[in-house]
Amino acid sequence: MDLAEADPKGLVRESYRIDGITAGECRSIFMDWALSVPVGRSVPDAVRVLVAEYGLAAPDHPMSAVLAEALSAPVNPVRRGGRAGRQGLAR
Repeated sequence: MDLAEADPKGLVRESYRIDGITAGECRSIFMDWALSVPVGRSVPDAVRVLVAEYGLAAPDHPMSAVLAEALSAPVNPVRRGGRAGRQGLAR
């Protein structure tokens, strides 16, 4: 996958150009980017391309942290059902 396929709208590219962008703004941009990835494309592969292009050049940028989070293994959520789930009771 090349950069044009990984970031067709240039959302991630532009996030790196915004001075003073916050981590929250980067997460919002990332969500917009992720929703625009065409069906059938591998999101992790696209993120790896973005990290190689932008993240390595600016490792302290908030978007670099967001991209790194996207590649980390997801935490397995604990499903809380029934009364305990509605009441927020601990197990």
